[in-house]
Amino acid sequence: MMEVKNWYAVYTKPRWEKKICAQLERKGLAYYCPMNKVRKKWSDRYKVIEEPLFKSYVFVCVSEEEKTRVRLTDGVVNFLYWNGKPAIIKEQEIEVIRKFLNEYTDVQARPVQLESGQKVRVKTGLMMDTEGIVIKVLNNRAYVLLESLGYELTAQFEKSNLEPVVDSR
Repeated sequence: MMEVKNWYAVYTKPRWEKKICAQLERKGLAYYCPMNKVRKKWSDRYKVIEEPLFKSYVFVCVSEEEKTRVRLTDGVVNFLYWNGKPAIIKEQEIEVIRKFLNEYTDVQARPVQLESGQKVRVKTGLMMDTEGIVIKVLNNRAYVLLESLGYELTAQFEKSNLEPVVDSR
């Protein structure tokens, strides 16, 4: 029987991404740390350096049995969780990041900022593709007003499950 391996994101100590990758390689585990080529200025020159695109994150492709070995790696804080379980990252998403970084340099990755009054769309779950207006944002949660069947419903969502709606007028 073939072992099923999935991609996961692990949260690391600050500035430990490269050290963790070296340790994972010694353990024989598959990993990916997207590196971004950035042009930095020193007092006397410019230099192109590589730095992690996602600060304090490394992706690992492991089986259920290998998760413990990842957790026991020095510098790993924990897996990134979604709905109480380590979040599985789709292979296609890893490939998109790889292709994007091969084509572009000096890329910036920033989390989506949500604000009150902003129009958003739910990305997954029962309410997938439903649009609404952000009422308030607290920590990792956003309260969204959903207008449906002539009623106003307010629901609480993880911010990562929402995406801004771009007005195409």
